[in-house]
Amino acid sequence: MTDIVCVGILVADVLGKTVNSFPEKGKLALVDRMSLQIGGCAANVVIDLAKLGLGSTIIGKIGDDNFGKFLLETLNSNKVNISGLKLDNNVSTSASMVMISSDGERSILHSFGANAKFCFDDINLDIIKKSKILLIAGTFLMPDFDGEGTRKLLKFAKENGVLCCMDTAWDSTGEWLNKIEPSLEYLDWFMPSYDEAVEMSGKTKHEGIAQFFYSKGVRNVIVKLGSEGCYVKPENEDGYTVVAFNKVKAIDTSGAGDSFCAGFIAGLYKGWKVQKCAEFANAVGAHCIMQIGTTTGIKSIEEVLRFISDYEFIHVKKSHTKMNNEASPTHILTNKKNYK
Repeated sequence: MTDIVCVGILVADVLGKTVNSFPEKGKLALVDRMSLQIGGCAANVVIDLAKLGLGSTIIGKIGDDNFGKFLLETLNSNKVNISGLKLDNNVSTSASMVMISSDGERSILHSFGANAKFCFDDINLDIIKKSKILLIAGTFLMPDFDGEGTRKLLKFAKENGVLCCMDTAWDSTGEWLNKIEPSLEYLDWFMPSYDEAVEMSGKTKHEGIAQFFYSKGVRNVIVKLGSEGCYVKPENEDGYTVVAFNKVKAIDTSGAGDSFCAGFIAGLYKGWKVQKCAEFANAVGAHCIMQIGTTTGIKSIEEVLRFISDYEFIHVKKSHTKMNNEASPTHILTNKKNYK
């Protein structure tokens, strides 16, 4: 058993780069590189946590096929606890074709596969009861679990003193809030992307989004803003934006949101203050987009913290020079006074 449990989707990703246009029907086009990698929100997060140096357990469903065997081998090689994983002989493993453009953005063709059949009854509740942090990762991509199954699991976790977190995916069915609303009152941390949050809340300003989810019972809200960083609204505190490490070169944005969640949960597990968790999460996300694949670029906690320290030093030095000594490094970093 481990203290961090991720419940959600697992996907075999076939990645192709560079794809800036599609060939006509019956024609062939070349790409620079293709690879088979593990993907899916829950799978990405548990491997990211392992690479950061934290153990975790994954709960989900895969098929008894070559893609499923690949996922099992990858999880085992990263020392992820797979005791909660279900193998279903009657379904295929979920898979995606990921086409990465020259700017690092991606277009995806996806098959639900086994994730569509994952449900509440597949979950070993003893694993949940013995954990400290639960993340549901991939909401809106598990039709048999989304809605009532999710609500039942979160309610059970809260009754057993588990810190409950959720990350969403894009809802292609358009149900959005109708599907998720009964679960929100059990969430300690809600971590949607900005676009997903807008669809669910009907709000466009960060403060309005956070207030909307507070009105539904969520205790803490963090909205992922991509290259702008994240907006954080802790319980009973003012909201604020934590800027991204956007001087790094984006090679592939696949898995960036999942790596952010892994970084933030790692900080929560370590007992860090919220602002430090958010900045660390941004840094883990920066490492993700510097490599092809959803988990390839993730480093240890110590390496990520060193990256943050080095990045801040360079940023302060350049800003100080540009401003002709009008401001000192201390003034530039005053927003970090409560960081440690």
